[in-house]
Amino acid sequence: MNIYESAEDYLEAILMIKERKGYVRSVDIADELQYSKASVSVAMKKLRENGYVSVDPSGAISLLEPGREIAERIYERHKVLTAIFESIGVDHDIAAKDACKVEHDLSPETFKALKKYYQKIK
Repeated sequence: MNIYESAEDYLEAILMIKERKGYVRSVDIADELQYSKASVSVAMKKLRENGYVSVDPSGAISLLEPGREIAERIYERHKVLTAIFESIGVDHDIAAKDACKVEHDLSPETFKALKKYYQKIK
């Protein structure tokens, strides 16, 4: 499945906001990612058309199964990579920013090996 990094960021943000607030609206995503409301609107339309999210009449956004799978994969990578970077002495904010950059590009094999190694040493 090919999906662009920006779409992964949107899906991850939806998952994180849902966990925190219990609901997600476009304005929440714009605030979370510091994007314009117009950009979020365009992205939600594309994600909806591609079967990753649904939007109910009140504007609440939900992840559909394909979107949830991607969001959970990216969010797990984010959490694990942040923890690894922090464990080697990187400040939390920098570790989280760097994890955002790396989480999209690592191969599944490399991520699996890093996660396995980190679980052994922690």
